[in-house]
Amino acid sequence: MFTDSHCHLSFPELRARLPEILAEMQQAQVDRALCICTTLEEFEDVYALAQAHDHLWATVGVHPDTEGLREPTLEDLLSGAQRPKVIGIGETGLDYYRLGERTVADMAWQRERFRTHIRAGRQTDLPLVIHTRSASDDTLAILAEEGGLASSASLGLPASRGVFHCFTETMDVARAALDLGFFVSFSGILTFRNASDLREVAAFVPLDRTLIETDSPYLAPMPHRGKTNSPAWVPWVAQKVAEIKGIAVEDVAEATGRNFEQLFNRVVLPRISAST
Repeated sequence: MFTDSHCHLSFPELRARLPEILAEMQQAQVDRALCICTTLEEFEDVYALAQAHDHLWATVGVHPDTEGLREPTLEDLLSGAQRPKVIGIGETGLDYYRLGERTVADMAWQRERFRTHIRAGRQTDLPLVIHTRSASDDTLAILAEEGGLASSASLGLPASRGVFHCFTETMDVARAALDLGFFVSFSGILTFRNASDLREVAAFVPLDRTLIETDSPYLAPMPHRGKTNSPAWVPWVAQKVAEIKGIAVEDVAEATGRNFEQLFNRVVLPRISAST
C-alpha cells in the first residue's frame, strides 16, 4: 500500500536489523522501498539489497557531502545504471550547509560532481534523486543549464527529471522544482511541530507530484522522533499529507505509489509482500 521513496537500508544501524525491519514493513503495509546510494564504495551493498528482495530497488550515485572517497566519473554512473533494479541516479545535488571556513566558490568540485550526475541521468533517462541544502539557487540553475529542455533538444537527449527528496525549502523553490518537471518528496520533518512552513508547501504541491519517504535511519516522524527511523514508519508521513490536504490516507498511499511508478518507470514495479 505505502511506498518509501528514499531510505538507507545499507547503513549499519538498519542493515543489522534487516529481517526485523522487513517484517515491520509488511505489518505496516509498506510494500516497496527505494534504497539510496551515497558513495561508490557503498554501491555493491545497496545493489545487493535490491537483488535479494523483490520489493526493494536501488540507485547509484555519490552524495554531495561525501569527501575523501572515490569521486564518481560519468562512466562509473553509467555502468551502475545498467544493473537490473537500479532505477535512479543519486543521491546527488548540492549542500553548502557545512562550508566551515570555505566559500561557495570553493565548492566548485561539488557543482562539477552534480553536473556529472545530471549527464548520467540524461544519457540513461533515469530520474535524479536531488539533495539540496543551503544551495537551492545553484541547484536549480545547474539543473536548468545542464538538464533543461533547451540543452536537451540541442543534444538529442531527454530532459532531466527526478525528485527533490526530503524537501525543506521554500514555496518558491518548490514552485521552481515543479516548473522543471520534478516531483517533491516529504519526509518525517512534515510531522514536526515547528514545520508549519513546510506544511504550507505540502498543501501547495499537487498530489500528483508528491512522493513520501523516511530518509531512514534519519528524521523519524512524530510520534517516534528521536528514534532510529525505518521504512515501516512512512505511513506517518502519508497520514500528515492526508491531514494537510483533507483527504483519506488511502488516497495518499495510492497517489504516491502511482507517482513513484511514473517517475521510476524503467521497469514495472510490483507490489510484493515484505516477507519476500
